Amino acid sequence: MKEKVQMSQKPRRTFTAEQKADAVAIVQQSGKPISHVAQEMGLTESALRQWVKQATIDQGGGKQGALTTQERAELTALRKDLKRVEMERDFLKKAAAFFARESSDPMS
Repeated sequence: MKEKVQMSQKPRRTFTAEQKADAVAIVQQSGKPISHVAQEMGLTESALRQWVKQATIDQGGGKQGALTTQERAELTALRKDLKRVEMERDFLKKAAAFFARESSDPMS
């Protein structure tokens, strides 16, 4: 029987919007490659690259149709609301079907 080898992962770090903005500013102002700035700041290159990309989009740059941070937050909130409304609708459908059966039941 094979045993699963469990690799210990580093806990996921979180950064404030201010910390991200500071890191992006360093990249944009210094002209240094993202890899060097990431290494100097103790960040992963992929995280810093994503922050720079998102900051560019937020500043009006980036690809056509790319979502700004504000639009992304709004989309997340709308999806959450949609899920809640769909659950309420499904509940009401079931309740309506239940009461329809109750009222048509001749044993009542």
